[in-house]
Amino acid sequence: MMRIVRLLLFSILIAVALAGLAGATARADAPFIYVLEADGVVNPSLVNYIDRGITKAEDDGAATCIIELNTPGGLLSSTEDIVSRIARAQVPVVVYVPRGGWAASAGAFITFAADVAAMGPGSVIGASTPIGGGGGDLSDDERNKAVNLASQWMKSIAEEHGRNEEAAMAAVIHAASFSPGEGRGTTDLSSYNQEILGVERLDPPLIDDAGAVDIEELIERLGAGITLANGEPFSIPADVSIRYINMSALERFLFAISDPNIAYILLSIGSLGVLVELLHPGIILPGVIGAACLLLAIYSLGVLEANYAGIILIVLAFALFIAEAFTPTFGLLTAGGIVALVAGSFILFSGTPYEIDPWLIATVVAIFSGIAIFLITAILRAHRRRVNTGREGLLGQTAVARTPLDPKGMVFVEGELWGAVAEEGRVEPGEEVTVTQVEGLKLKVRKKSK
Repeated sequence: MMRIVRLLLFSILIAVALAGLAGATARADAPFIYVLEADGVVNPSLVNYIDRGITKAEDDGAATCIIELNTPGGLLSSTEDIVSRIARAQVPVVVYVPRGGWAASAGAFITFAADVAAMGPGSVIGASTPIGGGGGDLSDDERNKAVNLASQWMKSIAEEHGRNEEAAMAAVIHAASFSPGEGRGTTDLSSYNQEILGVERLDPPLIDDAGAVDIEELIERLGAGITLANGEPFSIPADVSIRYINMSALERFLFAISDPNIAYILLSIGSLGVLVELLHPGIILPGVIGAACLLLAIYSLGVLEANYAGIILIVLAFALFIAEAFTPTFGLLTAGGIVALVAGSFILFSGTPYEIDPWLIATVVAIFSGIAIFLITAILRAHRRRVNTGREGLLGQTAVARTPLDPKGMVFVEGELWGAVAEEGRVEPGEEVTVTQVEGLKLKVRKKSK
């Protein structure tokens, strides 16, 4: 009897194991898609994220990879990398401009390069004319070269996918933009687009699907099957599951700091931290924060392909502010620093699609100008103030070297900066010295006896 019971229990366990294995196999074989969310400027950080997502979709056997794209544009080099990666993908790639979003400039190239280009209600695509840094104008020769190259590239992309080549090129040459209905060819073009293209509606269309309010509705449409711009049918399994591939913490951080305004803020905070540390050696915290921000700014500026001339001018500006503190010129160095800071700020992203918010530039310039004016005022007060207690007021006082004294330099005593001469030996910044003599606006000092 016991033997029969054991056999029954063993049989039940085998059945349960086989059922679990079958369920796991069924789940593994169930079709699925991956969704990437690309929201922001097109830069190398976004390239890495999209490349990782497409690679995972290929490796895991996804039915398709959908990129939800909402971007004002970005770097040409990064756009080329993304378009190239989509072209090499071993799974169908769908680019979807979400409801109310836009695929401007670089975003239009990426969308048109996809196997399926889709737009949600209220979205817009186009305006891909090359521009100078910060939206500035290019010279005639530069513009002609850039527009000719970009328009031919756009034509090649549109031709490969059977999209309307004239409309795609108009997005580059004439900065034309299209609504979902216009792009799909289901509604009449705007009067501006009609004037450019000479037609009322696009045929063939620019995009493959229009009107899906979200990813779920888009997947339903693709599951039911759609007709692409080139006339070919396209569909995905109707019962697919959705899996999102999110940016990693590191990717999100690098993507966040790869913004021109963030890069400018990091550069400013870093320079301010270094300035405070130089004026007050030994505080440490401002110097550490400043150094960290400068390192992050260097990475961000490199990613954004910032103009080296702008970086040099901004570094020069802070060097002049520091020099004013240690070599008082009563405002001359400060004035030069302000001019260099303003000029460097405005040309920092010259030659790129990016620009810094003018209000941010004004705020940074105002802060550093205020600091510089405060330093100048303090120096003038120190140099003009009558010493109420005579020479004896400073004699014997303990001062702290702000710069190396070899033998001349600056010391800090009684809340003021003074020019000083070391009587013997070299004095390092931060060392304490004793005032031994006052000669006009100069102090003679000696290393403090230990």
